[in-house]
Amino acid sequence: MVYTCQYQSPMGDILLAADEIGLTGLWFVGQKYFANILPDEHIVRETPILAEAKRWLDVYFSGEEPNFTPPLHPIGSAFRQEVWQILLQIPYGQTTTYGEIAGQLAEKHGMDHMSAQAVGGAVGHNEVSIIIPCHRVVGANGSLTGYAGGIDKKVRLLELEKTDMTKFFIPKRTQES
Repeated sequence: MVYTCQYQSPMGDILLAADEIGLTGLWFVGQKYFANILPDEHIVRETPILAEAKRWLDVYFSGEEPNFTPPLHPIGSAFRQEVWQILLQIPYGQTTTYGEIAGQLAEKHGMDHMSAQAVGGAVGHNEVSIIIPCHRVVGANGSLTGYAGGIDKKVRLLELEKTDMTKFFIPKRTQES
């Protein structure tokens, strides 16, 4: 069974979801892919895992680095799971690029090359945002792209972690005709 509860963050409402194993979802309300893995049948009730996730968020949004991680149970393909495990290793307040993650995976699997775009797809479909820190992944040129919660929230999360923002920029959207 999946259980859900709401969390009011300084950046907007968050929906949390967990099963008996761990947190399966953490979404800003209204974000891209919002609750797309949430089963129709779920119970609105705070469980110990959800309470632990809320405690983690309280510490995080206070501007401190949490010294614990709630139990996690993100649902996804083996490739996505590998990418999400790498995301969990990005230190608080630091960033990496899609290409660097692709390089790590290529090396791990004895490949010459791994697609940064494939990595971007896995990062973008991270269902447990913030705790699995997809906001810490940036473009190789310093572009702040690819955050399902919105670029404004990505910037605010990085600023909250006191990340050096001087090397980053928000790309201008091109007009589509």
